[in-house]
Amino acid sequence: MSSPTSERALPLLAILALAGCGGAPDAAADAARIECAMAGSEDFVRDCSLERMASGDGTVLVVGRDGAGYRRLLITTDGRGVVAADGVDPASVTIIGDGLIEVAIGGDRFRLSADTDGAP
Repeated sequence: MSSPTSERALPLLAILALAGCGGAPDAAADAARIECAMAGSEDFVRDCSLERMASGDGTVLVVGRDGAGYRRLLITTDGRGVVAADGVDPASVTIIGDGLIEVAIGGDRFRLSADTDGAP
C-alpha cells in the first residue's frame, strides 16, 4: 500500500519535468508567467515568473516577482516532488485541480501546471 505522500509525489514529478520543457536553452527564454499570491495575499495574479536553472543539487525552479521576492524550489528525485531549496520555510504542495497544483512557502503561494492524472 502506498502512502498519500507518495501518491501525490508521482504527479508532481511530471509538473517539474513540464516546467523545463519546450524552451530555448537560455534562462530568459525559459521564464514564464504564473499565478501567485505573495506576502499572504488572498488574491492570485498572473505576474510572477518561473525560471528553471541547473544547480549542483539538481534542477531548481525560481519563482517570484520583483519587489516581492523570489523563492527557490528544488526538484527532487526521491518522490517528494519539490522542496524549498533555501531558507527556513518548508514548501507545501497541494493538488488543487485537474492539472494544477499550489506550492506554498512562507506567506507566498504559486500555482503551477502539473500532470495530476491518477492523483487522489
